[in-house]
Amino acid sequence: QVWLVESGGGLVQPGGSLRLSCAASGRTFEPYTMGWFRQAPGKEREFVAVISWNGATTVYADSVKGRATISRDNAKNTVYLQMYILELEDTAAYYCAAARGGVASLRSGVADYWGQGTQVTVSS
Repeated sequence: QVWLVESGGGLVQPGGSLRLSCAASGRTFEPYTMGWFRQAPGKEREFVAVISWNGATTVYADSVKGRATISRDNAKNTVYLQMYILELEDTAAYYCAAARGGVASLRSGVADYWGQGTQVTVSS
């Protein structure tokens, strides 16, 4: 079992930035591919970013490419999502996910564990 707890969400103005964190506990964090997804009201959950177990590979959704950076610190069992130049359309609940599978698998939404989410609201 792996428990994932997201933090860092909040209210931010358009053009602003924030960093989300996802702390993992339980089983060893390092072997898991980690990712971020989001879900806006009335919409389906969508992929945001994914990072391989060693950080060597990252993939981003087109909607955030160039405005987001995913990273991980295996020593701290934490994965981060730094987002820049936030837009109104970035408003959503952001979820962290962990998967035994690879980057492509998690990118398609196949995860073994999910966090409870943290709300990000972009508004002026």
